[in-house]
Amino acid sequence: MATSTLGGTIGFSQPSSSSHISVYCIPFSTSRFSFSRTILSPLELEKPPSGRRARAVIAVKMAAEAFQEVFPPALTSASEPPSLFDGTTRLYISYTCPYAQRVWITRNCKGLQNKIQLVPINLQDRPSWYMEKVYPPNKVPALEHNNEVKGESLDLIKYIDSNFEGPSLFPDDPGKREFAEELIDYVNSFTKSVVSSFKGDGNEADVAFDYIESALSKYGDGPFFLGQFSLVDIAYAPFIERFQPFLLEVKTYDITAGRPKLAAWIEEMNKIEGYRKTRGDPREHVDSYKKRFLSRL
Repeated sequence: MATSTLGGTIGFSQPSSSSHISVYCIPFSTSRFSFSRTILSPLELEKPPSGRRARAVIAVKMAAEAFQEVFPPALTSASEPPSLFDGTTRLYISYTCPYAQRVWITRNCKGLQNKIQLVPINLQDRPSWYMEKVYPPNKVPALEHNNEVKGESLDLIKYIDSNFEGPSLFPDDPGKREFAEELIDYVNSFTKSVVSSFKGDGNEADVAFDYIESALSKYGDGPFFLGQFSLVDIAYAPFIERFQPFLLEVKTYDITAGRPKLAAWIEEMNKIEGYRKTRGDPREHVDSYKKRFLSRL
């Protein structure tokens, strides 16, 4: 499904769980598409999940599909602000920012499309009222809830999971919770290492993606980081979505080569409807990263 987009993708000049509106974004074109790569065999793809995994996948799928959403256009400097702090819960995003995408995915997978209103911001022509009246740090994402505005994407995905209805996206098992926190803590190091490899021979990317492959091998009760789909998958998905096509085209580097767990994870992520509705066009990811990074080499 195509949807209108404005704004830009995030740069990586500093590790952060939010995108700074005035610095890190490059404009995209106005179309949005989804993509996937065929990785598993047809028999594997046809094999349905079973038991607890099946129930978890079905819950997330039903939550994501329960609401048919029409995406609003991005607000510009000429746009009036919404009726701030009127009791409406609002998620301020850019359609093309990976940090904002994390929170958008969480909202979708919790089935909160009719509870949390999307307010997309045009990052190239942003309204002054956003910084002045909504979120002084001038970053996306930000969540307006209970007369407060909170930011930082990794904090927000946990906040939404804990404070709103819908299927839980964080495990109860203490061991899995500890491993989840470890992986979430690592995500900024992961993105920094991969981006550093854009300028080198790929050794840093090898280490980063080998870590991911190892992490995905820890649990055998499903294809995701914790076995079952969770906030950890949401934390990594927007970046792997961008790194995969860019590295393949620019470095001839296939991140799934020799990494069957990562290959299976990508395949399964592309089946999650709440994620699929947020995905960008890989061609645009590649073009924006070329402008952002290759021009500096």
